Amino acid sequence: MRLLADENFPKPIVEWLRDGNDVLWARTDRSGSKDAVLLDFAESEARIVPRLDKDFWQIALQRRVSLERSGVVLFRAHPATSENLKPLVRAFVEANRAWAGHISIIEAGGIQMLAARRN
Repeated sequence: MRLLADENFPKPIVEWLRDGNDVLWARTDRSGSKDAVLLDFAESEARIVPRLDKDFWQIALQRRVSLERSGVVLFRAHPATSENLKPLVRAFVEANRAWAGHISIIEAGGIQMLAARRN
């Protein structure tokens, strides 16, 4: 899976994701980029964007018509520690879903997916 991980994701989670996935980390690979630029980059590179940031999710909702090759996944864990995120990230990886073209939420209660394209 090709990912562009949120700059706020804990380093141990990013390293865990890199085992078997092509993962860029916004903190080191796209440092200082604005959210809209990250979303455009993810679309151009066909990367799924796992995020902790609700604001980014809102930007994705506003621009969702342009999400064809990428997707956004919001992880809801409070607090967003490695310990709390790992089961959610594991569910994300194991779900083996077509994340591209969707805006999704993953929390302890399950996974919700919204098609990016509006008809």
